[in-house]
Amino acid sequence: MSRIGRKPIAIPAGVKVAVDGRAVSVTGPKGSLMRDIPAPISVVVDGEQVTVTRPSDSKTNRSLHGLCRTLVANMVEGVSVGFRKDLEINGVGYRAAKAGNKLTLALGYSHPIEIIPPEGISFEVPEQTKISVIGHNKELVGQIAAEIRSLRKPEPYKGKGIKYTNEVIRRKAGKAGKVGAK
Repeated sequence: MSRIGRKPIAIPAGVKVAVDGRAVSVTGPKGSLMRDIPAPISVVVDGEQVTVTRPSDSKTNRSLHGLCRTLVANMVEGVSVGFRKDLEINGVGYRAAKAGNKLTLALGYSHPIEIIPPEGISFEVPEQTKISVIGHNKELVGQIAAEIRSLRKPEPYKGKGIKYTNEVIRRKAGKAGKVGAK
C-alpha cells in the first residue's frame, strides 16, 4: 500500500466533502473546489474523515493512489486554511504596487506590468519589494506565483529579479579580468 495513500484525511470543522461518482467537491469558509478523480480510485467519506482506496496493486493504480489522496487533502486544506506563496523583488528601481485588486510591477522594462488576478486569487504587497499570492486552490496559487517570477527571473551575477522568499540564488563570479598582460 502507498504510505501516503492509505492515510485518512481529517475533515476540519466547517468543511463539507461530497462525493458524486467521480466528482469530489469540497466546501469551506475560504470557498469551494471540485475535481474529478480518475476511474479506478474510489473516495469514501465516513464521518469526520475521507479515505482513498484503490482496487488492485497494478502500477497505474499504485501511482494514482497517493496522487488522488494528496489532491483531496490539498482541497480540504485550501478551503479551510488557504495557501500562500511569497515572492521577493531584488534590483534597483524594481518594485510592486497594488491598485484595487490589480498588481502593478516595475521591473526595468519601458512599461509597467499589470496583473489581474483570476477568481479565487488575491495579492498582498506589504512592502514595495515583497508580494504574496493568496488563494484556496494550491495549483492556481503556484501557477500565478510562477508566472510573476517568470516576468524577471533572478539572474546569477547580481541576483536581480523576482524570486521565491525561500529560494537560494547561486551567485557566479563576474569577469576575472586580464591576468599577466604583456
